[in-house]
Amino acid sequence: MLALSAPAFAAEDAAPPTGDTSGLTDIVVTATKRETNLQKTPISISVVNAEEIKKRHVQSLFDLGDGAVPSLRVAPFEARVSALTIGIRGIVPLDANQPAREQGVGIYIDGVYLGRQHGVNAALFDLERIEVLKGPQGTLFGRNTEGGALSIVAKAPSGKFGGRIQGGIGNYGSHNAELHLDLPEYHNFSVKLDGVMQYQDAITKNPMPGQLGWGYYDRKGLRAAVRWKPAANITNDFSFDVSQDKNTPFYSQLLNYNPNGCTGTVGGVNTAQSAVPNCFLPGTAYANLSGTVKALPSLVTVNGTSRMSTADIGVPQQASVDTTRGYTNSLKWKVSPDLEIRSITAWRQVTATQWDNSGGAHRVPVYTANGGFSRYSLANLWQAQFSQELQAVGSIGKLDYVGGLFYFNEHVSDNAATPNSNTWTTDSSGNVTGYTVNSNVFTNPFASIDRASEVWSKSYAVYGQGTYHFTDAIHLTVGGRYTNDKKTGVLHMFRNVNYDVNTKVASDNLYTPLNKSWNRFNPMATLAWDVTSNAHAYAKFSTGYRAGGASSRTANYLPFNPEDVTAYELGLKSDLFDRRVRLNIAGYIMDRKNSQVDVSSIQTDSATGTSINILKTLNAPGITKIRGIEADITARVAQGLTVNASYAYTYTNIPKIYIPETQVYQQFYIVYTPRNAASASADYEVPLGGAGALAKLHIDANYSQSTQAFDQFATHNDASLVFNGRVALADIPVSDSGQKLTVTLWSRNMFNTQYVFRRDPSNSLPGAPTTSTTTGSVNNILGDYGNFNAPRTFGIDAAINF
Repeated sequence: MLALSAPAFAAEDAAPPTGDTSGLTDIVVTATKRETNLQKTPISISVVNAEEIKKRHVQSLFDLGDGAVPSLRVAPFEARVSALTIGIRGIVPLDANQPAREQGVGIYIDGVYLGRQHGVNAALFDLERIEVLKGPQGTLFGRNTEGGALSIVAKAPSGKFGGRIQGGIGNYGSHNAELHLDLPEYHNFSVKLDGVMQYQDAITKNPMPGQLGWGYYDRKGLRAAVRWKPAANITNDFSFDVSQDKNTPFYSQLLNYNPNGCTGTVGGVNTAQSAVPNCFLPGTAYANLSGTVKALPSLVTVNGTSRMSTADIGVPQQASVDTTRGYTNSLKWKVSPDLEIRSITAWRQVTATQWDNSGGAHRVPVYTANGGFSRYSLANLWQAQFSQELQAVGSIGKLDYVGGLFYFNEHVSDNAATPNSNTWTTDSSGNVTGYTVNSNVFTNPFASIDRASEVWSKSYAVYGQGTYHFTDAIHLTVGGRYTNDKKTGVLHMFRNVNYDVNTKVASDNLYTPLNKSWNRFNPMATLAWDVTSNAHAYAKFSTGYRAGGASSRTANYLPFNPEDVTAYELGLKSDLFDRRVRLNIAGYIMDRKNSQVDVSSIQTDSATGTSINILKTLNAPGITKIRGIEADITARVAQGLTVNASYAYTYTNIPKIYIPETQVYQQFYIVYTPRNAASASADYEVPLGGAGALAKLHIDANYSQSTQAFDQFATHNDASLVFNGRVALADIPVSDSGQKLTVTLWSRNMFNTQYVFRRDPSNSLPGAPTTSTTTGSVNNILGDYGNFNAPRTFGIDAAINF
């Protein structure tokens, strides 16, 4: 059960304040950099605690993509889970996969900001909770938190001996194992060790022998945490973690063939665009269509209704590999009862190798006799970051305050290549007889580099926030953050031309290295009113911004500016009927200036003298409007039975953007943001005998209205309704020394719902203009291709707590 502001499930580990087990309990969060009661914290927050992670069998952040928190959206970049797209309240980056681009939602692990979205789908360690902070968090959390922040909190060493051994098996050859060990305190040192393994075979098989299928993963991770308490008022937490995630993308199916009825040249005469009105590429004003829509080879399967269990074309496919590692040192010094000084020092690194051959013959290039096909999307990314944050948290009379200094330094580089892995074979009449594999994808896959870039980023910030309690019921919070960002970057290669060596081509392409800096002051103010002891209202003004950068998908490394968000929010948090019902509601208005949008455009490649289609990032003029309502109700309706329902309504609108190359105003969209989304769950537990054992039942349902996967196309993905379930026999005593056994049957997507979560219409529409803005080519039209969601998975787990 997840909630808008105060989910009941997050309270299950806490004792009721009055001893009345029929009421909902308090929840402690750290969204304001201090421990507070969530119901009295004037921020819209959802909390996913350790118990809920178990109930939903959440193994990685991707598993929250089913809509468990309605306003939180999690999706893979393209078909790849190597880099997750994470959005909150309609702030969802389409392509933060480039080194010089930033996320719109900040992701934090134990207070440490993660600069890249790569590697965040690693296996989750032993977590205490995940806090989903909604709305701009620019004051306390900083840049790139326009939509909010995802704060992941791991369990710290307890200083007492204990732990958990867990393992399980499931369908698709899946198995998992975990070891969590808490060691007793020794000479003021406490140690906690965590190890996790997760494995699943491919869900779509690859006909090519020796090659992986699609939807496979193999995750491993280790974490060691040491807590040192040299004095009663000093706590130092040091941790090291390393994770490796081997995975393959979801299979990209051809969903239809020429769905828009496109025709080009017939009898030597171009087809008028008006004759086939559905065959229209947004952002263009074609009068005519030319070329020929190619026939599909008989080997190619069109399937838009169900997930394919075996691919129609065998292709080379190896695992993408993400490796993350990092050190964190968090020092807390309680100087006095009213002042605590904190220091958070961290170094992190991620390396990612991408091997995505999920499209086969389902995307361009289309069929030509003896021609290449199956675009193998390859990339390497390396990133290292260092951050240092100092905080002072305290109180002076009626004033509670937080102040801090922040420093962030990041170095990131990447390269990319897209060779065709296969070649069609034909007979003398040009009929397809089969296909062969191009050996270069094994021996020299990066023979031709599409692009390679390198970026250095530094960020400095000073911030402060204070809450003044005018009375026991009226509280005013005011804060601000000043940030200085500096970003330098170089485009080393573009379309296999080395700009570092061939400076003439670089100059002819108007290439300029990135050297930009930006300053921002982000204020916030919140007025909170404790209407009663169980009802709390607030009005909030907040701001945030996402840093600018440059697009490595352009020949000139085109820079773009930051975008800024201003938000207004009203909220009410309430506990009713002796705290048996918790009802929360919030409404917000967000206005975003200079929205960063991706536009297909035309540039002249000076190396070849031809016009090429590129993807550039622009700052949209005007105001992007985001409006929303979020509501949640949690009720303990009977002894042992708790139900929850959450809902999010999100309206978004980007003003039309003028495209100078085609002289057309084009409409753009915010991706992966449903207008309506909802989640509901029920939990029931009953004692088994008198030894403390419990039978637990959990079921949840998650609905999302259809969304868009690309900001340039009005084409929608499918709506979805996904159910998850779990039955557990918990806390069964197995020894006199306190060991307890829990056995669980679980299922995700238990009714095997199938829906397309990403639909790409670009291959079913005329090509973007290169030589003419009045005549469009249909030579590369194939059809929509896309990805189905994960299938039903199920299994049995057993865990022993000691």
